Amino acid sequence: MASALLNAVLFVTFFALVTASDPNIITDFVIPANSSTKIGGDFFTFTDLRGFFDRAYPPNFKVTKASLAEFPALNGQIVSFATLEYLAGTINPPHTHPRYAELLLVVDGILEVGFIDTTNKLYSRTLQLGDMFVFRKGLVHYQSNANAKNPATAISAFGSANAGTVSVPSTVFATGIDDNILAKAFKTDIGTIQKIKAGLAVKG
Repeated sequence: MASALLNAVLFVTFFALVTASDPNIITDFVIPANSSTKIGGDFFTFTDLRGFFDRAYPPNFKVTKASLAEFPALNGQIVSFATLEYLAGTINPPHTHPRYAELLLVVDGILEVGFIDTTNKLYSRTLQLGDMFVFRKGLVHYQSNANAKNPATAISAFGSANAGTVSVPSTVFATGIDDNILAKAFKTDIGTIQKIKAGLAVKG
């Protein structure tokens, strides 16, 4: 598993360099405006993945991001990274990345993945260990671990420090859009819409 992480870091770097989209900067790196301390090696180090391949899987699907928000040193560096952990039977719900494509590498288990293009055609594939799949910028896509017994892990690369994520279920049903509008859009009744919204509500 450690070698898989190393390989993933290498392909992240290559992917970012050949497909860069973030604006170029005219300095070596960008220091946060609110920084009051001297910049050293710690600023360029991300430690949230320490022990990642030695710990148990989380109880639900989990994403650990190393993007601009979590790792300020990425500002202007045209790269970001995410690890995705899928317990048996869990999914990464349909979502989009508005600012950049995603390149996903399976490092453990098997995943069902797919995206829908602008003609509403579904492109899907079963990925095995070592397989890679690219999701086009802005298109709705998903991943699913359909295995009822075994977990799975993937690593995603983005050629942007801030690719952005828009969750389709949360964006549609948990942002205050009127129930009548949603009922008409999905050709159903208001009661069904309210049940969906209740299911997506954050539990206290």
